[in-house]
Amino acid sequence: MPKRPAKKEAPDTLKGWQQIADFLSEPQSVVQRWANEGMPVRKEGRFVSTSPDKLNAWLGKESGKPVHAVTETTDLTAELKRGLTYVRHEQQSEKPQGPAKKKKK
Repeated sequence: MPKRPAKKEAPDTLKGWQQIADFLSEPQSVVQRWANEGMPVRKEGRFVSTSPDKLNAWLGKESGKPVHAVTETTDLTAELKRGLTYVRHEQQSEKPQGPAKKKKK
């Protein structure tokens, strides 16, 4: 039986523009622009770092929706449930409250 590749652990810290860009699946130029616009990064001399949790929180705040960058270690079932809960909540809040009852004179 062939061996399955071991699951890669998500890093606690993303170091450098390339790792951050790879995590977000965006070019480095976009990631650098987002950093100038408030994306949470820590500057350490010439280098930058951040955590996946901080990036996911920032993405959710910026979009106004529950956004989460998916990695190899992400529990897709849990993310699907989280997304469905959000959609159901949004649909219920958009429903009209029903026809207004007319008052009898």
